Amino acid sequence: MPNRTALGGTLVLGGGFAGGYVARLLGKRGATIVSPENFMLYTPILPEAASGTLEPRHVVVPLRMMCPHAELLLGRAVALDTHRRTVHVEADEELVDVAYDDLVVALGAVARTLPIPGLAEHGLGFKSLADAIQLRNHVLRRLDVAEAAAAAAHRRRELTFVFVGAGYAGVEALAELSDLVRDALRYYPTLQSEPQHWVLVDAAPRILPEIPTRLGEYAQRQLTGRGVDIRVSTTLEEAGPGYVRLSDGDRILTHTLVWTAGVRANPQLERFGLPLDERGRVRVDSTLRVEGFEHMWALGDGARVPNDATPEHPDPPTSQHALRQARRLAKNLQGEPRPYRYRMLGQVATLGRYKGIADVMGIRLRGFPGWFVTRTYHLYQLPLLSRKLRVVTDWTTSLFFRRDIAELSMLGHPQPLKDE
Repeated sequence: MPNRTALGGTLVLGGGFAGGYVARLLGKRGATIVSPENFMLYTPILPEAASGTLEPRHVVVPLRMMCPHAELLLGRAVALDTHRRTVHVEADEELVDVAYDDLVVALGAVARTLPIPGLAEHGLGFKSLADAIQLRNHVLRRLDVAEAAAAAAHRRRELTFVFVGAGYAGVEALAELSDLVRDALRYYPTLQSEPQHWVLVDAAPRILPEIPTRLGEYAQRQLTGRGVDIRVSTTLEEAGPGYVRLSDGDRILTHTLVWTAGVRANPQLERFGLPLDERGRVRVDSTLRVEGFEHMWALGDGARVPNDATPEHPDPPTSQHALRQARRLAKNLQGEPRPYRYRMLGQVATLGRYKGIADVMGIRLRGFPGWFVTRTYHLYQLPLLSRKLRVVTDWTTSLFFRRDIAELSMLGHPQPLKDE
């Protein structure tokens, strides 16, 4: 017999953008969320947490606050019994069986890596809040190491930063962190005359291929004007201790390799026996129902979601689409299921302080207007008034003060107690 039954009959696997919003939009009907964390990460502003513009706590939203009528079960789904409509959840050290009437699968995506020699050992990811904090600490530590280095070659290596992946995550992370280093260098007088080398690598023929060509070209000019070395139609071939080798034959000496080259569906989906496409995403019909299952639904980055507004291709893995899918699914769970249809309003991205690009309903903005629209859009989408106010406070503070440069790699790793 199941240990418990999902609140309101709806069990949501995953507390990310898609799953969290489904539970929130179900309102007083209620739901049970299964998630390994007690918060939802608002990924569009993750680069600003990495650069110190935003406090890390302010880019996450506690699920218990975001979904006041839902219950949260901290753990991971490890098995699915479709006949008994039961999910086996590993919660701490206990296995809990949760019965459901409707199951929502929203396990999201993980970083997509390739079998490149040395990548796993020497690369840094940029998908989670922990990744962002680690990257910030790593970049600041490079400045301290460079200042202490006696040899010019050693300083150049420490001040070289390679980002692989020129989509939204890679471009925004590089732009924000280069601003962080620029702010920090005022406190490193011996490094102010040292050249920095920021490298952006992508296999595509241009950066930000998701946005209109003219905006992408503007973004490339902005980054190039700031000294960023952009290598398109180029791939990472090898990473080693203190170097990377690219497909154009160049061997770059660096201790910083950041991998932002896309995402893939959560591999945990493979254990549930659901219909998956060639990319490992759950196959669903136009109402977001899993193919072949009456009371099972899927959405978000881990699902192949057909869109009636764009029948030629499924939805891309963006927070904008995940939110719209959640709105449709919440309605389908409470009434007659209708097909999902959403035409994207536009795309936005920041390029560091006061610079951005936006394509909103055919209106294309760049520079300060693009930056302002991007921030306004993210603020609008961020749930909870308390979180909006915290983010606005951080943004306002950053207008008058430079970024904090404290390197806090010891957080989460306290020294054990010892006897005298």
